[in-house]
Amino acid sequence: MALAEDATLDDIRHALAPEIARAAVFDGWSDAARDAAADMVGADSEVARLAFPGGAMDMIAAWIETIDSAMEARFSDGSLGDMKIRERIRSLVWFRLEQLAGMEEAVSRALAIQAMPQNLAKAMRLGWSSADKMWRLAGDKATDYNHYSKRAILASIYAATLGVYVNDESADKAESRGFLDRRIEGVMKFEKAKAQWLGGNREHFDVARFLGRLRYPQN
Repeated sequence: MALAEDATLDDIRHALAPEIARAAVFDGWSDAARDAAADMVGADSEVARLAFPGGAMDMIAAWIETIDSAMEARFSDGSLGDMKIRERIRSLVWFRLEQLAGMEEAVSRALAIQAMPQNLAKAMRLGWSSADKMWRLAGDKATDYNHYSKRAILASIYAATLGVYVNDESADKAESRGFLDRRIEGVMKFEKAKAQWLGGNREHFDVARFLGRLRYPQN
């Protein structure tokens, strides 16, 4: 992908991000990966450095943004409209995972960087933003408690499925597909549990515990 002469730093970030991810398979999310990507797109290495002042986390964030953009471009045509809600969410999550095929090592390294204490807050914001985009594409218009609970749960499901996906060596990622289906079923169960909670049992329902069970099921 050749850069336009008047490309902004944002343009450069988004052009470099997929190439950095490919290079990160071998070089990690490093200056070497960034410079290799700059060579690929014809960007000056010093300009590339300025495009990612936060280092590895900025590179990872830019890659996630390009996946968000690809997802929005793919599903903004209303093609999800005739699907049940669980199928909409499944299609959105699986589309994102398909963008990672062949780059599992880069994803694994990105997850390790995001898990560092100093990066957790930004990683959570990125996860929330992606979950918000998925729910909006799925047609969600909730503005109350539902708005927050749905996004928190979907972010947890996506993160958990991503962790399975990067280590999945089954044919056609069958293990990841099954894991995702089970977690989405968990969302449906949450809606029932939430109805009970809102019906007067708030003190007995722990959202954090429920999210933990979604991510780390007992079976």
